[in-house]
Amino acid sequence: MSPALRPFIPVCDAIAVLFHPHAEVVLHDLASQQIVYIANTYSRRRPGDSSLTEPAPAFDTAEDVIGPYGKTNWNGRRLKSVTAVLRDAAQRPIGLLCINYDVEAFVGLLDHLRPLIELPSPAAQPAPLFAPDWRESVHLVVARFLSARNTTLAGLSSDDLDGLLAELGRQGIFEIRKAVPYVAEVLHLSRATIYKRLGALRQREAALPGETGGRL
Repeated sequence: MSPALRPFIPVCDAIAVLFHPHAEVVLHDLASQQIVYIANTYSRRRPGDSSLTEPAPAFDTAEDVIGPYGKTNWNGRRLKSVTAVLRDAAQRPIGLLCINYDVEAFVGLLDHLRPLIELPSPAAQPAPLFAPDWRESVHLVVARFLSARNTTLAGLSSDDLDGLLAELGRQGIFEIRKAVPYVAEVLHLSRATIYKRLGALRQREAALPGETGGRL
């Protein structure tokens, strides 16, 4: 971690304590493009994970505060996020302090709380801030699948689970390096189970007449 970012660790902790348990605070180091600290983590990310940010020399923004913008957590819960750009004495960006606020607990409360929890429309991540995050794509596919069936991960049948894996395959998720371990973690399954089910799906797909093969 850059020494210049260490003073922001208590700030992360203070925000997380004030808004516990709804706020996760993530500190990114632009030089290493890694997460260097997380307070009250609930996104299944860890220090040392890739930030998926633009490299520091290419990270060019005059904004000091970016957002709020909408995100989707691994379990489908909606997050309202805002990012502060941290700069050195020469005003060069050196880090990002991101606050992710879980708004699901407040849905349906009184109208005077609605401005606090509304997500921008469209709820897209700012282009200058993050490179495409395939993990967020996993979250969105899972969330849409569960919503369409009005169920939870725990309520998925074996056929439903195969359908979800097939949909992730159609979206090209399994073409990404390290995607299987992450999907296994999100779905609370072992990697061996994921590989076994994907193999069975590929065999069934190959056996269908007229099929040319999918992206599984």
